[in-house]
Amino acid sequence: MRSATYLSELFSLDDRVAVVTGGSSGIGRAIATALACAGARVVLVARRETELAATVGDLDSRGCSAAWVAAHLGTREGVRAAAEEAVSHFGEPDILVNSAGINLRPPMAELDDDVWDATMAVNLEAPFLLGRRFGPGMAERGFGRLIHVSSQQAHRAFVQSGAYGVSKGGLESLARSQAEAWSPYGVTANTLVPGFVMTPLNQQLSSDPERVAALAARTMIGRNGLAEDFAGAAVFLASRASGYVTGQSIFVDGGLSVH
Repeated sequence: MRSATYLSELFSLDDRVAVVTGGSSGIGRAIATALACAGARVVLVARRETELAATVGDLDSRGCSAAWVAAHLGTREGVRAAAEEAVSHFGEPDILVNSAGINLRPPMAELDDDVWDATMAVNLEAPFLLGRRFGPGMAERGFGRLIHVSSQQAHRAFVQSGAYGVSKGGLESLARSQAEAWSPYGVTANTLVPGFVMTPLNQQLSSDPERVAALAARTMIGRNGLAEDFAGAAVFLASRASGYVTGQSIFVDGGLSVH
């Protein structure tokens, strides 16, 4: 068997449909691009129409199939509406990537109900609702991939983890619960755990050169992450190759977590 054929059988996403929240920027955009380039028809879900249109335009120029849904995932109604609009483009998804998130981290003593509720709604409840909407259908069809994007703050508290760290810890537990429920039916659920990645979500830290350099020094590779570093891991988790990997938190962090 030629290598190209073998690799295609393992990793090709031809005829698959993916929904990627937060797919217009940062890690979500990099993952959406990787899945589309591997053959999937991808629907991006995010808030800003300009960024969504630009991302889909870029994918179109690469010969990929992509569409977008402008939505706010901070309410149950918004999540449900986004899910139904997403399936109107290419049908029910085989792959769901939850990358959308908000990063509000006031000091714990100043963390009020509004910040807590907003953080949990986008970072934890939206992935739950989308999984509940799409997971059973994936199980009925015998194939599905649920991929969540977590954070180091799910495992250790630093730089005011607050509600953000709690939401990401819950997200990893959600993946394990989804894996328990649906893995017997061909649906895996896993989490990608970034290190410090230079994305708009981390703009406050990114603007501090000394902090950026200190974080890079904590890695084994010697640099901070880029959104593109998640392409290979995402394609692996979305593909047939990862069929025996489920309920796992996979660190893509340059060794930061073990250094």
